[in-house]
Amino acid sequence: MPAVTVENPLTLPRVTTPAGAVPRPVLAVTTAPAGFEGEGFPVRRAFAGINYQHLDPFIMMDQMGEVEYAPGEPKGTPWHPHRGFETVTYLIDGTFVHQDSNGGGGTIQNGDTQWMTAGSGLLHIEAPPESLVTSGGLFHGLQLWVNLPASDKMMEPRYQDIRGGQVQLLTSADGGALLRVIAGELDGHEGPGITHTPITMVHATLRPGAEITLPWREDFNGLAYVLAGRGAVGTDRRPVRMGQTAVFGTGGSLTVRADESQDSNSPDLEVVLLGGRPIREPMAHYGPFVMNSRAELQQAVEDFQAGRLGTIPAVHGM
Repeated sequence: MPAVTVENPLTLPRVTTPAGAVPRPVLAVTTAPAGFEGEGFPVRRAFAGINYQHLDPFIMMDQMGEVEYAPGEPKGTPWHPHRGFETVTYLIDGTFVHQDSNGGGGTIQNGDTQWMTAGSGLLHIEAPPESLVTSGGLFHGLQLWVNLPASDKMMEPRYQDIRGGQVQLLTSADGGALLRVIAGELDGHEGPGITHTPITMVHATLRPGAEITLPWREDFNGLAYVLAGRGAVGTDRRPVRMGQTAVFGTGGSLTVRADESQDSNSPDLEVVLLGGRPIREPMAHYGPFVMNSRAELQQAVEDFQAGRLGTIPAVHGM
């Protein structure tokens, strides 16, 4: 980890924080519980226990792995429906194949991202390729769910295939951190992901002892999830470690620092930074459907049961 990197970060554009930006305080640090998803791949529920008012417009995020599969062990998810939101699958290590009933899909690996806008609804499947199932190997990624406002929930589904080489690479003022902007913008630099709900998604790698203070839109919330390593968040240096999420309060900048010493299996601090403009609408969530009311959820279930969210392509059989 990670696949997308550079030999010398000092060759990259540097992020600066405007003088006078108000630092965001850390409101809470939570620890993600571990579990299993789909056909049995291990996940950490990054947002478990966090009040939705601090998450909006994000719904959930799973860290998938990091796991070293033996031959025959790699797993995925079976065909399943979605309606009313967007799924973002960011693969750090390994390979995943996506296909949906709307004709979208492809293979992502080593820093690639799949951005699926479910909108009015579709069926999709995510699974390792046959070659990975046969050989086994490393698998590690994230899946993030981003809510859609009521005006966009029934839009036409859309699929974006974002290659790792397309992400906007930046660094901190001293070159001690590598910042990968996947979606949204950071200090005027835009990532490749096109979002209906305004968000920023950044994967940051901090060398031991490095500290970043990044400008952060004041109309966005702020979250930091630790993929690997140990460090601290906020100007008061609240400790964080792998599998923990920091919730920031309001302000114009956020601070993350890597500990001077890291574990041997995690030489750097790896953090995903998320921010989004809250939608502030009623949310009704049931399994793979995220709507605004119980009546809309019931309609989504009925539409799925009636086959109105699409059919599984014949190549996969029934």
